Amino acid sequence: MKKVTTKKTRSVNNRPNCLKITKGTQKVNYTTVKDKNGNKIKTSVREARTMKKNSKVAA
Repeated sequence: MKKVTTKKTRSVNNRPNCLKITKGTQKVNYTTVKDKNGNKIKTSVREARTMKKNSKVAA
């Protein structure tokens, strides 16, 4: 399986009502899709939707 995305885990702040800052992380929403050749690739959901849209336009 090949990873195609360039996205990484982000470092973010958690801010409750008391305004106390704690560090947290946001992970990338990965999914597995098949390309035109039938190979499985691991990419983010947002990029998978873009690839699906672009292949519809090209077809």
